[in-house]
Amino acid sequence: MGIATVNPATGETLKTFKPLTNEELEAKLALAASAFKSYRQTSIAQRSEWMNRAAEILESKQVEFAKIMTLEMGKTLKSAIAEAQKCAWVCRYYAENAAEFLKDVPSSTDASSSFVRYQPLGTILAVMPWNFPFWQVFRFAAPALMAANVGILKHASNVPQCALAIEAIFKEAGFPEGVFQSLLVGADRVESIINDERVKAATLTGSEPAGMSLAAAAGKQIKKTVLELGGSDPFIVTESADLEKAVTTAVTARMLNNGQSCIAAKRFIVLEAVADEFEKRLLAKYQALKVGDPMDENTDIGPLATPKILCNLDRQVQEAAASGGKILIGGKPLSDRPGNFYPPTIVANLPADCAIAKEEFFGPVALLFRAANLDEAIEIANSTNFGLGASAWTNDPQERDRLVNEIEAGAVFINGMVKSDPRLPFGGIKRSGYGRELGIQGIHEFVNIKTVWIA
Repeated sequence: MGIATVNPATGETLKTFKPLTNEELEAKLALAASAFKSYRQTSIAQRSEWMNRAAEILESKQVEFAKIMTLEMGKTLKSAIAEAQKCAWVCRYYAENAAEFLKDVPSSTDASSSFVRYQPLGTILAVMPWNFPFWQVFRFAAPALMAANVGILKHASNVPQCALAIEAIFKEAGFPEGVFQSLLVGADRVESIINDERVKAATLTGSEPAGMSLAAAAGKQIKKTVLELGGSDPFIVTESADLEKAVTTAVTARMLNNGQSCIAAKRFIVLEAVADEFEKRLLAKYQALKVGDPMDENTDIGPLATPKILCNLDRQVQEAAASGGKILIGGKPLSDRPGNFYPPTIVANLPADCAIAKEEFFGPVALLFRAANLDEAIEIANSTNFGLGASAWTNDPQERDRLVNEIEAGAVFINGMVKSDPRLPFGGIKRSGYGRELGIQGIHEFVNIKTVWIA
C-alpha cells in the first residue's frame, strides 16, 4: 500500500506522498542522533515548558487536527476533537510529573551513598497505527521526550497528514530540530531502521504480525521493545449489576472509534438470569444508532478505515454465522453508499469454544455470550490468547474481588468502560503484548535505570 490520504467515507484519494529515499532517511537518522547529544543536556524545566506549549497548540487547533484525523481514517469529528484534547492532557501530565518520576531514588546499602538514576537511551522508534492517529503517538512521545529521548515516528501509511501535523506541533512548541521526526516510509523498511545502531529501542502499537516482526528484528539487535497489540476484551454482566448502566456503557464501549479500538469491549458475557433483558435492551440501543458522514455531529458511527478492514470484518461475521452464531442486527456491509460502512451488528449464540469466537473483531460487531454462573463467565473471558483489558459489572463485593483477581488482562475495570488514562499504566499480557505506556511505568520503559554506588 502506498502512503496516501484516502477518504474512507468516499473512497476518494485526496493526496499521495513519496516515501523517503535512502538518502533522506539517512539524513533524518543522523539528525536524530545529533539532536540527542544536545537535547539530553536540556533541563527538565525547559522540556516541560516546550511540552506545555505543545498542549496549548493541540487545544487551540483541535478542530483543525480533528478534521485531518476524520478525513484520513473516518472517526467521527466529535471523537477526533476529544482525541486532540486528550493528547493535550497527556502532554501536561508529563510536563507536570516527569521531574518527580525521574528523580534519583536513594537506597540504604553498605555505600556512603547509593541511588538509582534514570537517564535517556537515545533515539526511540515508534511504529504507530491509524486508529487513534494522534493519541497513540502522543502517549509515547510525551513521556519519551520528557525523559530526554528523541523520537522517530513510522506512522501508518493511511494517516500521513496526521504524522506530519504531529511533527509540526513539536517544532512549533519549541523542541529543537530533530527531537521528533516523522518518517514517511513503508513497513518494509522498519527492520533496517531497527538495525541501525543509532536507534536504541522501539515501541509498536498494532497487529500481532506487526508486533512479532518488530520484536524479532529488535531481538536480533538486543534492543528493548514495548508492544501493545490486539485485544478481544470481555464485558461481563452479573445478576447484581445495574443493568441499564451496563447496557448503555456496552454500546459506547463497543462503538468507540467506529468499533476500531484494541480496548473496545468485544465479547459480552452475560449471566443467564439477566441475559434476555440485556439482549433486548442492547438490540434496541443498536437500532437507534446512526451510521453516516463522520463530519456530521449527529453521526454515531462512521466508516471503517480501509476496504480491507471492511472485507475482513464481513468475512468474520459470515464465519461466525456459519459456526452457529445468530445475527440479531446488521451483518453485512452497507451497499447503498460509497465508502467503507458496516452497520452495528450483534452476533448471539456463538459457541464460546469455536475458533472465530477467539478472534478480534475490529469494527462495530458485538459477540453476545451467555454464562450459567460466574465461574463460566470468567472461563469464557479468559478463553482467548488476548489479555488487554476487561470490563465487569457487579455490585457484589465477592464477585468484584474474584473478577479483579481471576481475569487475565492488563487492566480490569469494574462498573466502567476500559479506557486509557495518563495517570495509570496501560498495556496487556499474553498475545496483547508486553511493557506499559502511561503512568510512572510508561516513562521508565525507555530509560537506563542506572545503579550508582559511592564509597
